[in-house]
Amino acid sequence: MEFAEHISSSPGQVFAVYLIFGLLAGSFVNVVSYRLPIMLNRQWQIETRHFLGLLRDPRDADGRRFNLMLPWSHCPNCKRDIKPWEMIPVFSYLLLLGKCAGCQQRIPPRYPLVELACGLLAGLLAVMFDAGWHSLALLLFSYMLVTLAVIDYENQLLPNILTLPLLWLGLLLNAFFPELLGVGAADAVIGAAAGYLLLGGFHYVYRLLTGKEGMAQGDFKLLAAMCAWLGWMALPYIVLISSVTGAVWGLALVMARGRSWSQPLPFGPFLAFAGFTVLLAGPERLAGLLG
Repeated sequence: MEFAEHISSSPGQVFAVYLIFGLLAGSFVNVVSYRLPIMLNRQWQIETRHFLGLLRDPRDADGRRFNLMLPWSHCPNCKRDIKPWEMIPVFSYLLLLGKCAGCQQRIPPRYPLVELACGLLAGLLAVMFDAGWHSLALLLFSYMLVTLAVIDYENQLLPNILTLPLLWLGLLLNAFFPELLGVGAADAVIGAAAGYLLLGGFHYVYRLLTGKEGMAQGDFKLLAAMCAWLGWMALPYIVLISSVTGAVWGLALVMARGRSWSQPLPFGPFLAFAGFTVLLAGPERLAGLLG
């Protein structure tokens, strides 16, 4: 108790402790964001083969176990198992100069960047909202957003296995513990419904007018989940910030890299960025900044 009280009395120490915790959590976020799409793809293949009668038992499609724990982390190029001391968040990447210790294949920088982002988020939330259940709940929310953003950026996929639990958890927390997030059940339900209907309505109108898919259903669910946590007051700011940043980024890609206007752009990362902005700044402060 004395140690906990001593830590909580110093914002710098709170930030440092949560930073370390966040770096470790970021390492797990990297595992989930890399392995979960592979796991889902394998499961879809198994179910498809079973549906077509190509397998008697869908479990026979692939004898090798692949989940969040197995196999042990390894280099995708040389298949060398990564040693425990080579998996220290951020620091191992710097010590290895961003390369595999075996084959010298370059390690994607997204791994230390995700770890660093998770660490900084943990420190900021602990200092801004006090180290306790409130900040821990917001950390879970934030890490789910980071995971979804990375998966969508790399695979253009927002899996239901993450978006739906995030949605229901936000609704349940605001229903049974309204003081924890300061939103309340009514605002959470209205926000979730309005978020889903807003993007869903845009999608169906766009498809009706152009005959093309303008947005995936995972985006509807992600926005609904975010508003289930942050309330309906956050909805206009999330939509505004994500739309502006997405448009600016898309325009930059077209001008700098010659990207085609028709090439799809994952919207999940921009929704997540907008969610972080609203979470850290607050709807009231954003309302004041925007006049």
